Amino acid sequence: MIDLRSDTVTRPSEEMREAARDAPVGDDVYREDPTVNDLQERVANVLGTEASLFVPSGTMGNQIAGRVHTERGQEVLCERESHIYKWELAGLAQHAEVQPRTIDGGERGAISPAQVREGYVAEDGHRPGTGLVTLENTHNSKGGVALAPAEIEATAEAAHDLGVSVHLDGARLFNAAVAQDCPASEFVAPVDTVMCCLSKGLGAPVGSMLAGPESVVEEARRIRKLFGGGMRQAGMIAAPGVRALENRERLGEDHRRAERLADGLAGIDGLSVDSPETNIVLVHTERDAEAVLDDCENEGVLGVPFAERTIRFCTHWDISDEDIEEAIAAVERAI
Repeated sequence: MIDLRSDTVTRPSEEMREAARDAPVGDDVYREDPTVNDLQERVANVLGTEASLFVPSGTMGNQIAGRVHTERGQEVLCERESHIYKWELAGLAQHAEVQPRTIDGGERGAISPAQVREGYVAEDGHRPGTGLVTLENTHNSKGGVALAPAEIEATAEAAHDLGVSVHLDGARLFNAAVAQDCPASEFVAPVDTVMCCLSKGLGAPVGSMLAGPESVVEEARRIRKLFGGGMRQAGMIAAPGVRALENRERLGEDHRRAERLADGLAGIDGLSVDSPETNIVLVHTERDAEAVLDDCENEGVLGVPFAERTIRFCTHWDISDEDIEEAIAAVERAI
């Protein structure tokens, strides 16, 4: 079975398994796990931040940021199809007790400076005030669109001018960095905090990072404990994360395979395909997406429905060039 559902389905390499087995460990709640400490220092260096925090999932990282940056009852400006709003079980409302105000980011899912200024609410006797702006790069629901650092900087500057913090959901930040051919730190510099995943295209079995100023990360550590994310001998899962950081540059292979997949599928009658910028391919079908996916599964290919007539396929490091060619042929048979 060729599994193109997500880049989260990757299997850890033998090197990652060995690293997990051999990792020096301690109690991370006491900050005594040397492998976790090493991972956090490495990630902070890569992202150009003062500190970073190892968290079990990207969702937890995003939700911690929502809690750290806001006061109860405030509004959070977020793109209407962003992961933090659409796919995290209304966590902003439940964990931070804030009210999302959604903004249509258009085809690229990009909140503009003008939209920040328009959506901003000043605190007064009747209004709660805007506490946070969230951005996403790459944008999952928009097909892995990679925003440029300049776009992020302009939007963040508009928010900061209003005294509002900015959090970047960078679950696939390193995909954006490879696609834009610039360091990840350039995407992070304009924002207050960033979350990035180790368990997607980088191949780690579990884990994400929340990074930012040391004072913010200290508060995030406290909120992580509140959310049940205080881990003990976590070096066994942090060690594969250290290895995952070495896989950043190979994301370009996933992007190349996504382009080939898109080109192949675009030649099939009954399908139209968005041109991918990174490793996500959105395919629009004439039939119900669920029915098409059932037929694809029967032919040996897995994907996920993204809308009534839209399918997402996602390339990753477990997928070879041969898998892509076979997937194209299998989808054609299914169609």
